[in-house]
Amino acid sequence: MVRIGFLPLVDAALPILAHEQGFAAAEGVNIELVRDMTWATVRDRLLYGHTDAAHLIAPLAIATSLGRGRPAVPLSVPFVLGLNGNAVTLSTALAAAVELGGGADEGLADPVVLGERLRTVAAERAAAGTRLRFGVVHRYSSHNYMLRYWLAAVGIQPDRDVEIVVTSPPFAADALAAGEVDGICVGEPWNSIAVDRGVGRIAMVTAQIWRRGVEKVLALRADTVAERGDEVAALIRALHRAAAHFVAPDTAEDSAAILSRPEYCDAPPETVLRAITDRVRLARDAEALHIPDFMFQYREAANFPWRSQAAWLYSQMTRWDGTPFSAAEAKAAEGVFRPDLYRAALAGSSATLPGASSKMEGSIGAATGVGATQGRLILGSDRFFDGRAFDPDEIPAYLDGLAE
Repeated sequence: MVRIGFLPLVDAALPILAHEQGFAAAEGVNIELVRDMTWATVRDRLLYGHTDAAHLIAPLAIATSLGRGRPAVPLSVPFVLGLNGNAVTLSTALAAAVELGGGADEGLADPVVLGERLRTVAAERAAAGTRLRFGVVHRYSSHNYMLRYWLAAVGIQPDRDVEIVVTSPPFAADALAAGEVDGICVGEPWNSIAVDRGVGRIAMVTAQIWRRGVEKVLALRADTVAERGDEVAALIRALHRAAAHFVAPDTAEDSAAILSRPEYCDAPPETVLRAITDRVRLARDAEALHIPDFMFQYREAANFPWRSQAAWLYSQMTRWDGTPFSAAEAKAAEGVFRPDLYRAALAGSSATLPGASSKMEGSIGAATGVGATQGRLILGSDRFFDGRAFDPDEIPAYLDGLAE
């Protein structure tokens, strides 16, 4: 039995489908899914042995291993559950203030143009003695780091010009409706729920900030990996098969029906289906817009745990925690991601296995072939919106070059 904790999000799809569609059983793994409402609870269940694995935000796995905010407990990430899939949703009032329309002809905002308009509104709020407030799902989340990266790059200083607070994904739309926050950065279906309720307007998706940015991961305690290696390998294979199933066009409606159930996302099937098929309704009266690769699983070795992705998350952790760079910490952060376990579990299968474990993040502008030990690997664009690239071997220089 492998008990897996999760939050009601569309990107919890792979462990859910591995269980529901029999991929886990075919690998000899019996999954029990444990639903929670906050990432802190998902993490705590994992740490205290109430679960064996977790659908987890990637930075929280690193922060937990480094002892940020609590005593350190080493975690391992042998599988990435998905890339991107989040959005920045503004209250209808803020959307109007930054001149985002609600009609069918409106599209996603340009990050730079939206940033300029938002900077003006933030300054007006500050002059009136208040600050814009954004909700993210956890302090140690890619949502927080993506939002901060964008804001800082367009001249809005987080914690000075705007306030960033934590809100649970299932309550994000409620926070917008109550006026507790002016914007949210969360995963699906909760942006779409806010839109469908008429309390929010999706302004951007996080794929515009960092295309192919790492999002949710499978996390386990390091001691579990050491003690139950064969079972972990079988689980990786089951998740990989579930990923292939999830992205197949003819399975989308069945997957949406499963994920929308009360015990999983507890959301309308149509809302979940839109996310699965990369269709996003930006405003309540708008038609759904097709956003290629809004959610990204399976293709281009999307499930591979690149150590360089962990290194970028560590760079942002250092940046926003205000702690000095530590080569030892950076190495430990990268070591949370375990490409060795991924390769070992999928060797001899149809999976494409990258030859390297790290790469220059943000350096690929067009489809590019890269080395693989198994299969043929072509990676698509992974650009950051500001054109910067991240070298995991040069973190101090990278941090020195970022906007304050």
